[in-house]
Amino acid sequence: MAEKGFAEHFVDDGKNFTLEKPAVLVVDMLNDFCKEGGCMVLQEGLEAVAPIANLIDQARTHGVPVIYINDCHRPGKYDKEFDKRTPHCIDGTWGAQVIDELAPQESDYCIKKRRFSGFFQTDLDLVLRELGVQTVVVTGVVTNICVRSTCHDAFFLGYKVVVPRDCVRATGPREQDSTLWDIETQYGSVTTSDMVIQKF
Repeated sequence: MAEKGFAEHFVDDGKNFTLEKPAVLVVDMLNDFCKEGGCMVLQEGLEAVAPIANLIDQARTHGVPVIYINDCHRPGKYDKEFDKRTPHCIDGTWGAQVIDELAPQESDYCIKKRRFSGFFQTDLDLVLRELGVQTVVVTGVVTNICVRSTCHDAFFLGYKVVVPRDCVRATGPREQDSTLWDIETQYGSVTTSDMVIQKF
């Protein structure tokens, strides 16, 4: 029998995950990232729209909180993130708005962020704790950037992390597979939206 590699020394393969007090996080499903005319479009992002829409619809039906985490940067102000990335998602512009297909409802929460992680210097952790959330179901774009960073911080803060693979998209197939493998082996459970819905 071949010896396990370092990454394979994990103890939970995620196949029997549970959803204790869940919330659904929708990361950066914004016009600038998902729609023609956006500043930094990930074409594959639209592939995740239908499963995310179904997931959040079922979450609302079952009383599960839906929380939008939206990249948002100040107009006309320096932002360290723009040292690495084209300026995008400027507050008050079409590009910073959630795509129409996934428009937030009054019962949902919307949290602005200026860095990749939804937790970094935002009040996401405070909102989750006020709601009594123990498990975050993370969806959106980009798997290997903002989704990944949000999953890392959720794990570091003690939340259970679940990622439905059909509800996230990366910058390419290699990045999608590699990032989901890392999440599955180090930070949480990787599954499908159908499996999540069955456990609501």
